[in-house]
Amino acid sequence: MDTGDTAWVLASAALVLFMTPGLALFYGGMVRAKSVLNMMMMSFGALALVSVLWVLYGYSMAFGDDLGGGLLGNPFEFFGLSSLLGTSGLDGGFQPENLVFTVPSMAFVAFQAMFAILTVALISGAIADRARFGPWMAFAGVWATLVYFPVAHWVFAFDGAESETGGWIANDLLAIDFAGGTAVHINAGAAGLALALVLGRRRGFGRDPMRPHNLPLVMLGAGILWFGWFGFNAGSALAANGQAAEVFVTTLVATGAATLGWLLMEKLRDGHATSLGAASGVVAGLVAITPAASSVTPLGAILVGFIAGVVCALAVGLKYRLGYDDSLDVVGVHLVGGVWGTLAVGLFASSATTAGVDGLFYGGGVDQLWRQALGAGVVLVYSFVLTLGIGVVIARTMRFRVAEEHEVSGIDGAVHAETGYDLASLGGGGGAATLGAQAHAVPQDPAGDDRARSVNVTTEGSRA
Repeated sequence: MDTGDTAWVLASAALVLFMTPGLALFYGGMVRAKSVLNMMMMSFGALALVSVLWVLYGYSMAFGDDLGGGLLGNPFEFFGLSSLLGTSGLDGGFQPENLVFTVPSMAFVAFQAMFAILTVALISGAIADRARFGPWMAFAGVWATLVYFPVAHWVFAFDGAESETGGWIANDLLAIDFAGGTAVHINAGAAGLALALVLGRRRGFGRDPMRPHNLPLVMLGAGILWFGWFGFNAGSALAANGQAAEVFVTTLVATGAATLGWLLMEKLRDGHATSLGAASGVVAGLVAITPAASSVTPLGAILVGFIAGVVCALAVGLKYRLGYDDSLDVVGVHLVGGVWGTLAVGLFASSATTAGVDGLFYGGGVDQLWRQALGAGVVLVYSFVLTLGIGVVIARTMRFRVAEEHEVSGIDGAVHAETGYDLASLGGGGGAATLGAQAHAVPQDPAGDDRARSVNVTTEGSRA
């Protein structure tokens, strides 16, 4: 065991955990005031539930010895994790180039748990404003079990790590997904699309303005996500080494380039560069560089990020053309950004990096590109189909969607008996009203003149 490596992995795990509250702020600021608590609760609910499931059997399903075909780990091999107490560590490395693993098994357990939590929480943005909390929690548990844990085994379980044989994408297909472009972002994006179709459109979608109620909250959440993502990506080296430093830099520069790309697209198309666009560009860049962080040079990372910012800024408008209501653009940012980042490995990978593979533009031909495309496609289809089935069953048995009157009046009060902004005490009583009550009285957000004039390219108000 190496104490420096262990400290870095544990610190990275804490950084990735911080991303889920950051996501709650990011998503919470993007919805209307009357549903901010419900939106944030879905992230915190996922954090609580998946933590328990991961310890019970999730880690075993993801990293237990393969049951056959590289499809699923043995769910009972590390059940409850008691067998990992006091062990010296894994036998091999998380990434194939790391032949020696120098951190305790429990550090790896903690680090990977945060990936599972965040992936489930990401889905919630696609169904904002209309999902009941209880059925969401049921969905989160079933989806983690049937979709995330098996896909994590495919992508992250390398032969000779925690068990003898791992997943088919990592060991047979040899697709490169350094930190979860397929397992996290394509997986969550495809699930978000399926669940949005199951629940249907929000009342007033495409007609009423549904602007973010708190843009400073959105930018704060995006900043926390960027901060935590250095643990997400650089921590995936599982050592305090040169690869971690390399990935740190590619993550930084790709995200900056994506933000510039998104803002440029906004300016050219709408005449304004917005704060919401900046925050969205940050997330798009982080998503795209996640699978490619160890395989592209810093210059390559700039290209990956910039293209991601432009493409995702355009992709968020697809829901209006195709008619699905992906409330907070999980599809446009995570699915599209994840697919682009995964394919970008096959285009921009350089053997000068620690991944040691050349993509199409570096003389490697299409060999790595087809591997990337196949891995991305299979995960997308698997996640979409299973999520559609899970969502339909829960919708028919537990009434997934809130009643129409509660959706109009405010989901926070109806489901949680709370309001996000209680201003009565500031008004001295009497005629003072809460912001929640204002939201109940008026279907759209109370909005100041300045915000009403702003152009927010990822929200319904700008495209109505």
